[in-house]
Amino acid sequence: MASSDCEDHAGQEGETFLYFAYGSNLLTERIHLRNPSAVFCCVARLQDFKLDFGNFQGKMSERWHGGIATIFQSPGDEVWGVVWRMNKSNISSLDEQEGVKSGVYVVIEIKVSTQEGKEITCRSYLMTNYESAPPSPQYKKVICMGAKENGLPQEYQEKLKAIEPNEYKGKISDEMEDIIKKGESKLS
Repeated sequence: MASSDCEDHAGQEGETFLYFAYGSNLLTERIHLRNPSAVFCCVARLQDFKLDFGNFQGKMSERWHGGIATIFQSPGDEVWGVVWRMNKSNISSLDEQEGVKSGVYVVIEIKVSTQEGKEITCRSYLMTNYESAPPSPQYKKVICMGAKENGLPQEYQEKLKAIEPNEYKGKISDEMEDIIKKGESKLS
């Protein structure tokens, strides 16, 4: 089973690391855009955290035209996501994608539980200094496609689908349009 690959990694030091994705990087096409070494490990749950969407310092994402995903501590809640095993050579590209240098996100180390109940430690990201804001329909779609593609629990997928997006109807970048089209064709 794929998850044993994740669990076997726990405690190993080497050329790879584990990354817990809960936003647009749930979708394979999106994570592979800048991080081609990413390999699906398993679906996992982050306990006592909640998913939120926001704009860093109140500024709307120019890429996604709405709030982008983050997490915050919230006792009793949970966030489901995907654990990717990646080459350490991709740490800088992942950090760059997440805006670590500009302070949008900070790197955090978290413990997640696999569907088999094993606990593993992963790298993830938390947005700093943000104002809650709904995601654009396009961004929400990428997250929902990634959740479906990787088999996140159906109840959680329904929760994601129920998120009210903003009313953005304009154009998103060609790069992000391509990701959506590839994801749609893969899932159809």
